[in-house]
Amino acid sequence: MNQNKLFFVGIKGTGMASLAKIMRNLDYDVSGSDISRHFFTEDSLRALEIPILDFDANNIKDGMTIIVGNAFGDDHEEVVAAKSNDTVTVYRYHDYLGDLVTKFRTVTVSGSHGKTTTTTLLKDMLDYSKNTGYLIGDGRGDLSNQDDYFAVEACEFRRHFLAYRPKVAIMTNFEIDHVDYFKSEKDYLSAYEEFAENVEELIIVWGDDPHYRDLNFKDKTVWTYGFSDSNNLQARNIERTTTHSIFDVYHNDVFVKRFDLPLVGDHMILNALAVIGVGLYEGITVDAIEKGIQNFKGAKRRFVIEEGKENIYIDDYAHHPTEIKVTLEAAHTRYPDRRLVAIFKPHRTGRVYYFADAFADALNLADHVALMPFTSIDDQEEGIDIDITYLQDRIKGSIVVDEGSEESLDQLQKYGPAVYVFMSSKDIYDFKDALKRRFND
Repeated sequence: MNQNKLFFVGIKGTGMASLAKIMRNLDYDVSGSDISRHFFTEDSLRALEIPILDFDANNIKDGMTIIVGNAFGDDHEEVVAAKSNDTVTVYRYHDYLGDLVTKFRTVTVSGSHGKTTTTTLLKDMLDYSKNTGYLIGDGRGDLSNQDDYFAVEACEFRRHFLAYRPKVAIMTNFEIDHVDYFKSEKDYLSAYEEFAENVEELIIVWGDDPHYRDLNFKDKTVWTYGFSDSNNLQARNIERTTTHSIFDVYHNDVFVKRFDLPLVGDHMILNALAVIGVGLYEGITVDAIEKGIQNFKGAKRRFVIEEGKENIYIDDYAHHPTEIKVTLEAAHTRYPDRRLVAIFKPHRTGRVYYFADAFADALNLADHVALMPFTSIDDQEEGIDIDITYLQDRIKGSIVVDEGSEESLDQLQKYGPAVYVFMSSKDIYDFKDALKRRFND
C-alpha cells in the first residue's frame, strides 16, 4: 500500500489547495478532483503540475490515501468509492491536517473574522527570523521538513478546529457565524471553549470582544489584546494615515515599541497586535517583529486593490455583515474622496436570512449597492425559501446584477468613476474582471 499517494476530493477548495501544495512540497505524490470551472486556487496547483481531474468514482485507486474536502458529504461518488475499498484510507481535511500540526511548533489563528489576514501577518512575522511553514485559507500553503514553526488558519466551521492541538492560539473574535450548524450563540462560544482545551501553552485573544467575558478558558494561560486599558497587550497613541498605522505597544503597561506598519483600519491594528503578542511570547526581538510584519503584502482576496485609469477595484472575501462593514470602512479610509460602489454576492440563504438587517446596515456604508443572486451549489438550505430580493428590499436604491449580463455591466458602469468593492466568499472576481474590461482598465 502506497501511503505517499494522496488524492484530494475537492482539491480547489481554499484549505484543500493549501494542504495539497504542502504535501507536494513534502514529496508526496499528490493529485485531486473538482469541478471543471476555473477557481483562483487552481493556478498555483497547476504551477506545481498537480493533476486536477473531473469528479469520477474511477479516480479512486487501490492503496490511495484519500483526503475529502469539507464541502462533500459521504454520498459523493468518490467518497462512496473510497469507503467501499478496503485498501484505501480516508481522512477528512481537518483530521489529516490535525496529524500534521503535531509535528511542528504550530500557532493557529481562529475567530469569526480576520483569520486569513492574521495568519498571513503571523507567517510574515515568524518567517523573518524563524523557519516557518504556513497553511492559509486563501489557497496558500508551504511547509518543509526544515521548518520549525507552522502558522495555520483554524476554522470553527462544524467544530473542525477541534482536530488541532497547537502550542499557541490566536482567537480574533467571537461573533456567531455558520448559523446553519450552530444552534445558538452559546453553542458557538462553546466550540471555542472546547478548542481552548487543545491549546498547550498560550491563548492570545481579543479582550474587547463583547463575548469574551462569556467564555470560560478554565486554567489556560491567556493574554488579551485590544485598545482598552484592561488588556495585556494594548495599542496606544495611534496615528492613522491612508497607507499606514503607527502606534505604541504596551505589554502589561510596560512600553514595548512604537510600530510603523503598512496597514489600514483598526481591524488591521488589532490583527497586528495579536501577532506582535506571538512574537513577544516566542522571544523574537521587537525590531524583527516589526520588520516581519512590514513584509505583509496582503492575503489573496482580502482587500486586494487594482487601480484603473479612472476607477479603483477592490476584491474582498467579505461574506458576513461585520466583514462587509470593516471592508467598506477601510475603503472609505483609503479613498476618502471617492464614490463607493458595493457589489455583494452572498453565500447561503441561512446567513442572509439570519443577518438580513445587519447586512443592510453594513452595505449602506456604500454610495451605491448592487446585489447578486444565489448561485452556489450549497446556497439553498432546507426551510429557508428566500432569494436575493429578501435583502434588496432592505436597501433603498439597491439593484440586482447578474454575472454575464451586459445590462448589469451597463448599470454598474453608470456609477463610475468610482471605487468598486466586490465582496463574496464565492467567485465574484470574474464579474469584477468583466467590469474592468468594460472600462478598458
